[in-house]
Amino acid sequence: MNFAKAALAALLVTAGAAALAAFPERPIRVIIGFPAGGPLDQHARLLSDRLQAVLGQPIIIDYKSGAGGTVGAQEVMKAAPDGYTLMLANTGVMVINPALYSKLPYNTVRDFTPIARTAMQPLALLVNAKLPVNSLKEFVDYTRARPGQINYGSAGNGGISHLVPEMFKNATGLFMVHIPYRGSAPAFTDLMGGQVQFMAESIPQAASYHKQGKVKALAVTSRERSPALPEIPTVIESGIKGFEVVGFYGFLAPAGLPKDVTARLSEAFRQVLASPEVRHLMVAQGADPAFLGSDDFGKFLAAEMPRWAEAVRQSGARLD
Repeated sequence: MNFAKAALAALLVTAGAAALAAFPERPIRVIIGFPAGGPLDQHARLLSDRLQAVLGQPIIIDYKSGAGGTVGAQEVMKAAPDGYTLMLANTGVMVINPALYSKLPYNTVRDFTPIARTAMQPLALLVNAKLPVNSLKEFVDYTRARPGQINYGSAGNGGISHLVPEMFKNATGLFMVHIPYRGSAPAFTDLMGGQVQFMAESIPQAASYHKQGKVKALAVTSRERSPALPEIPTVIESGIKGFEVVGFYGFLAPAGLPKDVTARLSEAFRQVLASPEVRHLMVAQGADPAFLGSDDFGKFLAAEMPRWAEAVRQSGARLD
């Protein structure tokens, strides 16, 4: 009897190892909850070829845009937990939306298996090029002397470009007026034209316009300076202690993904992000390589959610 049990146990271990060795046996679909051409799409395309080389199967990118990424997240949530449907998501989808929508169709912690965090994305704090300030401290002093007279633009209510300035306002006690736009492009146009004087924007676009002299970058929101703007200090360096706010990119699967498949996928992302070429190209896109495996990514998400929920609460933003 004992021999039979031992034989069965050995057979199960062998079968499990064989299943893991076989995964993946067909293409893997990566769902993005936004249209093609955006930052998440660029990130997915940067990683997909290298991921395919590691896993030995094609990576298919599928766009399911709508409702701030919730349409794509809902589709992933309902997919089979077999490792063949993943989601590339960002800060908004995973930790801002739960605070922004009162009837969100998914729960970040309950409905997904974290696979890997792949990048962090700092923002730059920008001002109109003609504003008579050349440092963040000068801007704070200038704005404090003009309460309610400085406008800041964002890509829309509740997004990261709205919440980061709100965090900045709370950290400094400034009174600025929020002007929401339908996307970052019109907000940038008005920043350059002077209709708004301040904005928080992702590094690639911010660096490009700063170097052209169309706006002035005063600080970056990461703990370390950005390689794309090495001459620009961090907010912390500029005198605002503890101010570190960055977005993130990460891959998730439906809840219930077997641990061996989770480990296989997480390790594949670790290998891809270890490539110096990938890291260089990622920085060029404005994102800092920042790998976390499944367990640590899950802990990271749990820690980020209350922080962004408080930012949403203080901003008063709601979307339903």
